[in-house]
Amino acid sequence: MGRHLVELHVRDLGVIDDVTVALDPGMTALTGETGAGKTLLIGALSLLLGGRADPSVVRAGADEAYVEGRFVDDDGGDEVVLARSVARAGRSKAWIDGRAAPVGALTEAATGLLELHGQHQHRTLVVPEAQRRALDAFGAIDTGPLESARSRLAALLREADGLGGDADQRAREAEVLKFQVDEIDAAGLNDPNEDAALEAEEDRLAEASAHREAAAVALGALEGTDGSVVEVGAVDRLAQASGALTGRPPLHALDQRVRAAMAELGDLAGELRSVVETWEDDPERLDEVRSRRRLLHELIRKYGPSLDTVMAYGDAGRVRLAALGDLETRAVALDAEILHARTATADAESVVARERRRVAPVLASDIETTLHDLAMPSARFTIRVEGEGSGDDVVFELAANPGEPAQPLARAASGGELSRTMLAVRLALTDAPGVLVFDEVDAGVGGAAATAVGSALAGLGHYAQVLVVTHLAQVAALADHQVEVRKIEADGRTRSEVTRLDPDGRVVEISRMLSGSPDSESARRHASELLGIRGPSDGPHP
Repeated sequence: MGRHLVELHVRDLGVIDDVTVALDPGMTALTGETGAGKTLLIGALSLLLGGRADPSVVRAGADEAYVEGRFVDDDGGDEVVLARSVARAGRSKAWIDGRAAPVGALTEAATGLLELHGQHQHRTLVVPEAQRRALDAFGAIDTGPLESARSRLAALLREADGLGGDADQRAREAEVLKFQVDEIDAAGLNDPNEDAALEAEEDRLAEASAHREAAAVALGALEGTDGSVVEVGAVDRLAQASGALTGRPPLHALDQRVRAAMAELGDLAGELRSVVETWEDDPERLDEVRSRRRLLHELIRKYGPSLDTVMAYGDAGRVRLAALGDLETRAVALDAEILHARTATADAESVVARERRRVAPVLASDIETTLHDLAMPSARFTIRVEGEGSGDDVVFELAANPGEPAQPLARAASGGELSRTMLAVRLALTDAPGVLVFDEVDAGVGGAAATAVGSALAGLGHYAQVLVVTHLAQVAALADHQVEVRKIEADGRTRSEVTRLDPDGRVVEISRMLSGSPDSESARRHASELLGIRGPSDGPHP
């Protein structure tokens, strides 16, 4: 059975002041006069399911209404507590196990615990997805292979999308990349500073004669000769200065500086002499340098602002080319895998569709037979299985009265008819949530039909906790437990009082339901008969 509702606390909701109801497994009848507040208890459960929070339901004089439900495993173990408040001014709030939560999370948590059938909107089985799951559960249809096949196909398609376009796009990308990488590789780049070095070399080669002449003049100034007239040069003058300072300790430091200058000038003269003697005009090398620089500048224009950027672009291009090669290999393998996965998915869908179409009329027949026993003798119930592939479009349809076309459940029945239809559906299925709530299920029925409805609800109570709002004594008498909702007036205010009835209390309440007079002796005898209770003169209790 799963979890059942053990306690419902309602505060400041309509005529309900502050009520806590303890509930047991099995079938519980909620009874009481019209307007006593029974439907408010159902509305409280609707709030726990995330239903619309209307501020008008807040009790006069209160700031907010509050609802809390405690659900416990049948073995008394794990517990879930759901709560909801409705403010007179402001937003509704929700809690799960004492922690604040969005109303959507409350809805998700409650859906697996509680199901409402009646005038409220939380009718799980009118949702197509739920109808499909119900059909699968009834027929024990194993959708695992189909789900696995679809999951495998979806994963392969995602991987194919992640490869980056189709095969033609990858081929075009590879062609462009190969051209670019080949162009960069052909340049033989290995030094990001090559252009700067070539620029210096180009400047030297372009003005080689003028550079030699300038170096010769500078060398003559250092050595003191212009080639024909002997003069005293800078080096000789430094030698004279050093000679004047040598041997004078106080001037030793200055002498050392003069000698260092002489050494530096000597090195400088050597380098100038090398320029004068070795720098020659080389038109061919100058053309080579200029051509190389044009090539480097073209690469920089295409691939980056500098040579190191161009080199990095080439490295990245080679990596991407290798990856594209691997992708192409994987793409070929993926095409084969996707084809196989599509075939496997189609085969699995065919199996599921065949089973759904086989099981649908069996379930529909079971539900229709039950409906005939629940005061809907002319009802026709069908289950359509449509859609491509696995037949995922499962629709439960009802024609409640003769001459009416079958329509989806949500549009086909009144509140009472829909509640009885859901009762019939739930009797055919065994995958219900732990708590099933029925309101208006006995609307418009009586006599033997009412007894049939009560028996059906009691049967459902064997594997789910059933809460039913009823005005029929036949239905209430078949419940395992009974809760009376009574409206009382005190201090000028009206409030609801909720009482769990003992056997004697049930006799009194069912007497009221039968005759409107709980003190009627004949009504009490009839109530006792309905409850299966015998007096002392009737023999031993069975």
